[in-house]
Amino acid sequence: MKQLVFLLEEESMKALLDILLPQILPPEIEFLCIPHEGKQDLEKSIPRKLRAWQTPDTTFVIVRDKDGADCIEIKSRLVSLCQQAGRGDSLVRIACHELESWFLGDLAAVEKAFNIKLAGQQKNRKYKEPDKLSNASEELEKLVKGYRKVSGAKKIAAHMTIQQNYSHSFNCFISGISNLIKQQTDTKGIIEQLTLY
Repeated sequence: MKQLVFLLEEESMKALLDILLPQILPPEIEFLCIPHEGKQDLEKSIPRKLRAWQTPDTTFVIVRDKDGADCIEIKSRLVSLCQQAGRGDSLVRIACHELESWFLGDLAAVEKAFNIKLAGQQKNRKYKEPDKLSNASEELEKLVKGYRKVSGAKKIAAHMTIQQNYSHSFNCFISGISNLIKQQTDTKGIIEQLTLY
């Protein structure tokens, strides 16, 4: 794997990942984030893009919001689309319930991004488990007056701490990416050992 291609539901996720991924990925792994115009556009696009992609050593990561749907059902359907396209090695991650849950899981980042006092509220029950909020974007709009999805995602991403987020789905996303990198490193190490003998 020399390249990770992220197929995303919307532009705000791209705004986040364009800033966040360089903190996670080693420099030898390139990434490309491709936003779509919502869930339906993303799901229609997956089989076409995965079949047509010609760049070697590419691994796909599909990221979609859960919203009000069943997380297991969504993930199963997306994994199936990847397998049907011959890309069973793709990683599928679901933001529960939506991207803004990831931001509510790091109120210190929101505080720094908008210069408002919020970090102390992280101890409140709803912000300790932001994935349980079905209206995370509304919650964020209450905390940050005039919040806009794409520009807000860019501002918050610049201050996020990967190791300290209360969103379980964010942590699953990070661990999934870390595992992809580790697998690549392990494989490289095995190949290097084999060539020594």
